[in-house]
Amino acid sequence: MVKVLLVLYDGGQHAKDVPELLGTTENELGLRKWLEDQGHTLVTTSDKEEDVNSKFDQELVDAEIIITTPFHPGYLNAKRLAKAKNLKLAITAGIGSDHIDLDAANKTNGGVTVAEVTGSNVVSVAEHVIMTILVLIRNFVPAHEQVERGDWDVAAVAKQEYDLENKVVGTVAVGRIGERVLRRLKAFDCKELLYFDYQPLSKEKTEEIGCKRVDTLAELLNRCDIVTINCPLHEGTRGLFDAKLIAQMKKGSYLINTARGAIIKEADVAAALKSGHLAGYGGDVWFPQPAKPDHPLRTAKNPFGGGNAMVPHMSGTSLDAQKRYADGTKAILTSYLSGKHDYRPEDLIVHKGDYATKAYGQRSK
Repeated sequence: MVKVLLVLYDGGQHAKDVPELLGTTENELGLRKWLEDQGHTLVTTSDKEEDVNSKFDQELVDAEIIITTPFHPGYLNAKRLAKAKNLKLAITAGIGSDHIDLDAANKTNGGVTVAEVTGSNVVSVAEHVIMTILVLIRNFVPAHEQVERGDWDVAAVAKQEYDLENKVVGTVAVGRIGERVLRRLKAFDCKELLYFDYQPLSKEKTEEIGCKRVDTLAELLNRCDIVTINCPLHEGTRGLFDAKLIAQMKKGSYLINTARGAIIKEADVAAALKSGHLAGYGGDVWFPQPAKPDHPLRTAKNPFGGGNAMVPHMSGTSLDAQKRYADGTKAILTSYLSGKHDYRPEDLIVHKGDYATKAYGQRSK
């Protein structure tokens, strides 16, 4: 029989009130009865900080399967993998397995399979990107805070309020999420929809969406009023948006990041907001997660008093998405526990001691 370690976040009374909050320790992705009926053991915890006394570290030693989410991840680094003597499968209930040291996973126990539920939250994240763009350019947050205070000063918020129509918007990477963002932006009659990616969209998709590919990231940044990051985190993108790169963006432009917090240099983004070079920054990803109380992007704003649309990592964990990634996790478990190992190819990140896709380091999220 198999021991499964499930590392999630606590939902408290919210999870009791709403059973559809499947990604919580209380509701356990709906897996407990299903696993226990087959004779397997499920251990669930939110105690994941790297410490020999943490529940994660204690239970990791003999777990055969680990499941975690990207929203409140259990970081599985080389040190932890070294003591996971029975580990065979690591599942991300969602998209994005950068909380796992993939090179170390390749070398652990003859190769730990790393899988995620590809496609499970792409619609959810794309919708969040569009919402964040509108919240920022319409200066919504400062306007709402004003009415909460009991004030009424239209000029104070209208001075930093714009239409999305006739703006140039670009995405860094045009994978499953980036493409959906562009499709949704088409309805806003933007001046241009641009993308930068090593792999172009098909001619049919390009014409259907009405977008254009640019040759360099610098060109994208120079031309865009709004830039949205939709690429995966890997060594080529870690810390990509630093002071030098942000300086290439148009003064007064907006940056949205729902990809991964470590793709940006938080201090540099905060400085660009404070200087006024960036009109706004928004998204839901931080590094590490959960964000520390004094994380600079919790409060960083531009001189006009707006420009911050940051929230907890929630874009890909709507109730609809939770159902999809819970179902996908169960499907991956079924493939493993049945002995068939007939996984969906698109779900595999690391398999049989090697990267399942050689382009993982460059592929679009």
